[in-house]
Amino acid sequence: MGIETSLSLSEVNDRIAILRDNIRQLIEQAAGAAGAEVEERIAQRLEQQNAELEKLLKAREVMTGQ
Repeated sequence: MGIETSLSLSEVNDRIAILRDNIRQLIEQAAGAAGAEVEERIAQRLEQQNAELEKLLKAREVMTGQ
């Protein structure tokens, strides 16, 4: 799993909250974005943030036994 396994449950939950906020902000930026390059950068960043969120959610599941 990587670095996620060295984090405490509290740290994982904090990072999940941060990622969710980042994703929300990126979606807001995308709504106001103009230009293909800007939209592409935002889309790439959203993809990265969502992938990291999925890793942390899986790590939390393992930690909590759910």
